Amino acid sequence: MSSFNLNPNYANSDVEREANRAGFGRGLKKAGELDKNVVALCADLTESVQMHLFKEAFPKRYIEVGVAEQNLVTVASGLARAGKIPFTASYAAFSPGRNWEQIKTTAALNDQPVKVVGGHAGLYTGPDGATHQMLEDIALMRVMPNMVVIAPGDSIEAEKATVAIAKNGKPSYLRLARDKVPIFSTLESPFEIGKAYVLREGKDISLFGTGTMTYEVLMAAEILAKQGINAEVVHVPTIKPLDNKTVLKSLEKTGRGATVEEAQIAGGLGGAIVELTSEELPVPIKRLGVEDRYGESGTPREVIEAFELDGESIAKKIIEFIKRAPQYKKGY
Repeated sequence: MSSFNLNPNYANSDVEREANRAGFGRGLKKAGELDKNVVALCADLTESVQMHLFKEAFPKRYIEVGVAEQNLVTVASGLARAGKIPFTASYAAFSPGRNWEQIKTTAALNDQPVKVVGGHAGLYTGPDGATHQMLEDIALMRVMPNMVVIAPGDSIEAEKATVAIAKNGKPSYLRLARDKVPIFSTLESPFEIGKAYVLREGKDISLFGTGTMTYEVLMAAEILAKQGINAEVVHVPTIKPLDNKTVLKSLEKTGRGATVEEAQIAGGLGGAIVELTSEELPVPIKRLGVEDRYGESGTPREVIEAFELDGESIAKKIIEFIKRAPQYKKGY
């Protein structure tokens, strides 16, 4: 049995739902209460990214830079150099989408503890469409030296992750979705930067999910179980640094795996795990996510289903993969 404390209601249709950006808002306020050096900067999207809770609690530690994302992170880097712990927030399409070079040269290159919070990332941005559905951010930030990359699975984990990156002393990227998503964790569930968690034990295949997709992976595992397929579900909230030990241990047991992310599969979680296995363990890996295309407008659920990243579609693809991909055994 998994030691991760799953929400006992996670598989029910009436599962609790909340946007993980709401968890970030609570976590930032808590981080501010714990450390007076925590400051917040926003690019004119205070309530959209849920920074208003911090602003209301600590008005003298909040800076509104306006629609100027390059300034957002360069000012934050200066504050970090002066001993502050700055959180910057905008839509991910603009930060890191518009200001990647400034993040690189002022924060990451100097190893300054600037926290880049990308709101409205991924397909759950829904009706805002392709221009605002940031799908390349995981790859962009994972390739940056010194950068920590985290995609929390739900609002409870987003709150924990926010408090954690306030203390880690590193430049960090926190990926947040716009719409309400199911809550599969609990207050007692563990979260540690750099750790992955087995949510469901299995022996036939390892399913690695990150961010909002971990819930869909759990739903896929329920469907697969009814087909006689025992899938192990591993939640990977920290994409960088990747928990190599947990990933490899799971794959050694199951002999094959699949990754699921609502982002481009090129350079994302799937890329990270395939890079690891190509050097350490030659197991078959199927990458599921956005495959070299842009987003589309629609309700969040319509978009997720259009990209075949709902639990039912994931299960179907896993069944097809298992039929053609034998389990790796040591000694092959």
